[in-house]
Amino acid sequence: MEYYVYVIQSDLDSSFYIGSSADPYSRLEKHNRPHKGYTARKQPWSLKYFEKFSSKKEALLRERFLKAQKSKQFLIKLIQNNSSI
Repeated sequence: MEYYVYVIQSDLDSSFYIGSSADPYSRLEKHNRPHKGYTARKQPWSLKYFEKFSSKKEALLRERFLKAQKSKQFLIKLIQNNSSI
């Protein structure tokens, strides 16, 4: 089953959120619905980037790597250099 790592950006304050899902578009819809948690406070969100993997394990490893970078500039370059959206 295919799995994705995605990067969304808050239209409110331009912050980024990195996650993984089997369907990044439906996951974005969930981030933009009323709920509790980090993404609820910074709605609305826009999907800026995603990568496809052949397994959930690979996607989670990539998600962990991207989160470990702790760099907004890293994510901006990643998004600019890849036009998957």
